[in-house]
Amino acid sequence: MAEKVKLTTKERTKLKEPGKYKVVMYNDDFTPMEFVVNILMDVFHKEQVEAMEIMMRIHKGTKEVVGEYVYDIARTKADISIRRAREEGYPFLVKIEE
Repeated sequence: MAEKVKLTTKERTKLKEPGKYKVVMYNDDFTPMEFVVNILMDVFHKEQVEAMEIMMRIHKGTKEVVGEYVYDIARTKADISIRRAREEGYPFLVKIEE
């Protein structure tokens, strides 16, 4: 008598980690340095010394990557930064890049 064999298959789902997006701050001649430091500390959770260093790199150059996050977080941090700048009347520019 032949044995009945039951075969089962397992599906494997490979999860791909979400891509990271860079949040980039741009230098301008109108946004005060103190404002940029406060944004870096409040929104990006940087310590004061690190925030000052980043702000100086932005000030001396044209732009600086201030963090890498999944898209939703990067978009939220950029939007909060821009909204606060507009509320204060500054043209501060923050973008996200892949």
